[in-house]
Amino acid sequence: MTNPLEHNLPSNSIAESHEGDFGCTLMELRKLMELRSSDGLNEINVHYGGVQNICNRLKTSPVEGLSGNPADLEKRRIVFGQNLIPPKKPKTFLELVWEALQDVTLIILEIAAIISLVLSFYRPPGEQNELCGESVSSPDDEGEAEAGWIEGAAILFSVIIVVLVTAFNDWSKEKQFRGLQSRIEQEQKFSIIRNGQLIQLPVAEIVVGDIAQIKYGDLLPADGILIQGNDLKIDESSLTGESDHVRKSLEKDPMLLAGTHVMEGSGRMVVTAVGINSQTGIIFTLLGVHEDEEEVKKKKGKKQGVPENRNKAKTQDGVALEIQPLNSQDGADNEEKEKKVVKVPKKEKSVLQGKLTRLAVHIGKAGLFMSALTVIILILYFVIDNFVIHRRPWLPECTPIYIQYFVKFFIIGITVLVVAVPEGLPLAVTISLAYSVKKMMKDNNLVRHLDACETMGNATAICSDKTGTLTMNRMTVVQAYIGGTHYHQIPSPDIFLPRVLDLIVNGISINCAYTSKILPPEKEGGLARQVGNKTECALLGFVTDLKQDYQAVRSELPEEKLYKVYTFNSVRKSMSTVIRKPGGGFRMFSKGASEIILRKCNRILDKKGEAMPFKNKDRDDMIRNVIEPMACGGLRTICIAYRDFDGEEPSWDNENEIVTELTCIAVLGIEDPVRPEVPQAIANCKRAGITVRMVTGDNINTARAIATKCGILTPGEDFLCLEGKEFNRLIRNEKGEVEQEKLDKIWPKLRVLARSSPTDKHTLVKDDPLYVFFPGIIDSTVGDQRQVVAVTGDGTNDGPALKKADVGFAMGIAGTDVAKEASDIILTDDNFSSIVKAVMWGRNVYDSISKFLQFQLTVNVVAVIVAFTGACITQDSPLKAVQMLWVNLIMDTFASLALATEPPTDALLRRRPYGRNKPLISRTMMKNILGHAVYQLTVIFILVFAGEKFFDIDSGRKAPLHSPPSQHYTMIFNTFVLMQLFNEINSRKIHGERNVFAGIYRNLIFCSVVLGTFVIQIFIVEFGGKPFSCTSLSLSQWLWCLFIGIGELLWGQIISAIPTKSLKFLKEAGHGTTKEEITKDAEGLDEIDHAEMELRRGQILWFRGLNRIQTQIEVINTFQTGASFKGVLKRQSMGQALDVKLPSSTYVAVAPIKTSPTTSVAAAVSSPTMGNQSGQSVP
Repeated sequence: MTNPLEHNLPSNSIAESHEGDFGCTLMELRKLMELRSSDGLNEINVHYGGVQNICNRLKTSPVEGLSGNPADLEKRRIVFGQNLIPPKKPKTFLELVWEALQDVTLIILEIAAIISLVLSFYRPPGEQNELCGESVSSPDDEGEAEAGWIEGAAILFSVIIVVLVTAFNDWSKEKQFRGLQSRIEQEQKFSIIRNGQLIQLPVAEIVVGDIAQIKYGDLLPADGILIQGNDLKIDESSLTGESDHVRKSLEKDPMLLAGTHVMEGSGRMVVTAVGINSQTGIIFTLLGVHEDEEEVKKKKGKKQGVPENRNKAKTQDGVALEIQPLNSQDGADNEEKEKKVVKVPKKEKSVLQGKLTRLAVHIGKAGLFMSALTVIILILYFVIDNFVIHRRPWLPECTPIYIQYFVKFFIIGITVLVVAVPEGLPLAVTISLAYSVKKMMKDNNLVRHLDACETMGNATAICSDKTGTLTMNRMTVVQAYIGGTHYHQIPSPDIFLPRVLDLIVNGISINCAYTSKILPPEKEGGLARQVGNKTECALLGFVTDLKQDYQAVRSELPEEKLYKVYTFNSVRKSMSTVIRKPGGGFRMFSKGASEIILRKCNRILDKKGEAMPFKNKDRDDMIRNVIEPMACGGLRTICIAYRDFDGEEPSWDNENEIVTELTCIAVLGIEDPVRPEVPQAIANCKRAGITVRMVTGDNINTARAIATKCGILTPGEDFLCLEGKEFNRLIRNEKGEVEQEKLDKIWPKLRVLARSSPTDKHTLVKDDPLYVFFPGIIDSTVGDQRQVVAVTGDGTNDGPALKKADVGFAMGIAGTDVAKEASDIILTDDNFSSIVKAVMWGRNVYDSISKFLQFQLTVNVVAVIVAFTGACITQDSPLKAVQMLWVNLIMDTFASLALATEPPTDALLRRRPYGRNKPLISRTMMKNILGHAVYQLTVIFILVFAGEKFFDIDSGRKAPLHSPPSQHYTMIFNTFVLMQLFNEINSRKIHGERNVFAGIYRNLIFCSVVLGTFVIQIFIVEFGGKPFSCTSLSLSQWLWCLFIGIGELLWGQIISAIPTKSLKFLKEAGHGTTKEEITKDAEGLDEIDHAEMELRRGQILWFRGLNRIQTQIEVINTFQTGASFKGVLKRQSMGQALDVKLPSSTYVAVAPIKTSPTTSVAAAVSSPTMGNQSGQSVP
């Protein structure tokens, strides 16, 4: 693939030669786009002679656009660059290998293996000296002694395998993220006019000179200059940091910038800068250079830092071009943030990661303790046995042999640690999430943030839009009220007077966005295609049903001739367009929600087309007799009205004075059928313990009717349906502030929120943007546990609610770019049933991790106890270092691959959500772990201490240093591995199910891993020899090993028969972080990342411990050396000035703060006693 930079930086001679073909150069356009508002306008008019002239220079037509000629497009790419911002260069495989090598346990193992390797080649003079103890079993085994190097080499080889596997997993993970990024980039398309046709073009294919059609909700893909605009307002906060919307017009400010959001209005622009030549691209380039410089500095200045946490899958956040360049501002911004510490409720992320990290830390501590104990016991045993019991002297020539023994003990201890530390956990999470994300794409869920996948599994509430999500978003007008008559079917156009018909046709054709169209069906006999806003398409369809041509009206009055447009937004809930009348004066057409428009009407057309007075009583009658019956039938009601301005031109900016005193033309009832699969999907949600709430801008009667059809409301149930105004009245106090107590009385019963604004949705979900201390549903204390809320949204104003929700779903078809960028998951089919599939996949991820944990912890417990007990009793571990590494590979990489790729089943939706506080390891899982551990330990210990008698073979216990592998210990190793293999099948079920084979053939990866591991095990035992401390077994011995392994399945049936309730002593493990801990640790963080917080807490404790030790050593040294008290004070204050910096990345820098010695001494002397960090004081 070619480097995008080659295209984007046209410094070569070809680009320069082509630049002459256009009337302006790349650098001129770049400089032009750096100007703002009046400066830009001035430059356009003075230097270029207006926007039209710029179009001429760029050889493009403001109406027709570019011709689309491939040669012309390629020339433009060469001269002005491609619309791509090159992603950050991925890490090479060798870099990932180097990262994998930073693992502390692996480093210790490597050092121990190298020492073992070096010592094995050294033949000390006292090797055969009996006073040095036994070294080999007999003189005949001289060859075996020569092969003493093999164990060290095998450990090194195993470490290399582990490193390569880890690096490969990281590399494939990176590759998957890149694939996801490119998929998201391909999804992003923009409306471009080429050859007079409006087409949807991938953003990367846009070139300088293209004419782009922009509308409400768009994320601008390139820099450009406005050619024509209607009521256009842009949010430029991503570039300027200013939150106020900027009004754009040809007269004041025509400069449009990439990465900014269209918050209101519509228009057309000519593209003047793309890719890294756009203003956003320039910032990205500067940021990239800055990052590279920082990395170089880090590499130069970094000493022994904490290795980067490879396990943070979620740092790769999905979108390559998530255009928020100024979010990484430092300096002044950071200072301001420090000043303004506001207790805003924070969005918690990666709950599962947090639980896992917490569990891993506890297991790691236990493993460290056990491994240290193993080494100490082995050394003490050796020392007491040789120098106390046998009273051997320590001879100088024996020292290397003793060191070899100590190295062997050390290797055993480290191996125990390697097996105890569950480094496979993050791998299992990554594999499970990556696998799920890939499969979820097929289920129409495009996951942008990985942690959203597992969070969705815990969802307790879904706040869903109505249109397009619960309904088909295929709208058609089915009823109409015109001239005092209610038509229950589409009327014939002949019954209307020409004047009335003209008003209907013009009122719809002109006052709908020109991007909304009805196109012929793709297949013969199919339905006509609706392009653009679906409500407007329904109205245009009504015009077509009246046998009229809306396109002819638009051709006569093109968009640039519209005098003023008040575009639709969620506050207005209406749209108005002003045109000049041929005979002078103006006419304004309005359309919108029927109650809102009728409130602004003071006249209505009768049958003859005459405007009659329309009083409040008439309005109430019409609402009762026309609108409510339509709404109760599930129809959306839209009112069309107009107003003439015949006198002098009014002030168009005073909207409230303009959009009033209207004349009602018609009220239309639009049907949007419920999707056939939605009622079943909502029934599944209810069964799964998930509450579905409908939040819509529609009339309450329409909303109630649709909610009943969907199954959100069922007759006889005590649930609330509220309008936005009523909802706000019930939850706010006299000052207009939201009260949590009042909301807590409302939301548990609330099922439908109608006529709601995006602010209402935001308030319901998380907090009121105006009152930061209000927590909303998510942090409400009602109920046993904290709610996990998913929200769907499609509009620009849904952005805040989508961001604040635990999981935000944006509509892939109807959704605006702003909504998509704020979301965690994009529904590519806008269908509610796809959300239910996301819940299923989320629960599956959680269960997959639990299955893996159940399996791994069983192996951990058994391997650690066997190694520890074996070391204490036989002065050697029954499982050798290389064997342990193989077991580690089985239980980490292979098991995570097998158990983390289980496909989901419908059974997942037949239980309630786990919730945030439920521990990862349930009591049933603990019963399985301990139960299988008991079976395995019993078998292993019987084999270790009585195996040679059962099978009539030589004992492998207390074998000398370089003795050959024994059949006895080979059988122990083989039985142990086979028990793990069969227990892997048991681990497929975590809720006490009996049939562990259910659906096993659906998971080919699982079957392949189990069979593959078994085949490799046969090769290791039969041909592994000295490196694996194995010798070949007979067929009968193999059958015995297999029989004991299969016993695991039978034992599993016995365990599942024991009721968990009867085992009161069992405890759960892997709890989430408590609210108190979150509040204490999360100060200053925008988002709460449980996994990072857990690591952070561990690091703080570690450095605090180091500090204490340092202080105590200082004090002891002082008393021993008799140093001056002043010197101690100086050292002490400097020691306490160590600043533990814990940035958001996983690097931890411990930097001494520069303080002048005098201040330090003065500060310390001023206190009556000098205390160290452990609370001790020095007199």
